[in-house]
Amino acid sequence: MKLSEVLIKPILTEKANAQQEKLRRYAFRVNRKANKLEIKKAVEDFYGVNVVDVNTSVVPGKNKTRFTKAGYVQGRKPAFKKAMVTVADGETIDLYAAI
Repeated sequence: MKLSEVLIKPILTEKANAQQEKLRRYAFRVNRKANKLEIKKAVEDFYGVNVVDVNTSVVPGKNKTRFTKAGYVQGRKPAFKKAMVTVADGETIDLYAAI
């Protein structure tokens, strides 16, 4: 798998921002087929930091229902893989640089 296909996007939530400040841990949405070694190499290459630890989890898809003029519309959100990446002491990743 190419390194450009591993990382999809960073996860920017209140919980993820709190972990960035306290624990130097960053959350990314990654490809479902990517393993921890590929995720580590991709983060190190793209952001130029040393990765200490990688934790992954697969977030299951959820059922969604909404009421419209045509009646109930039911569907399912897709499952995705999330990676929590811890960087070395004194290093940070600037996720807001491109905004």
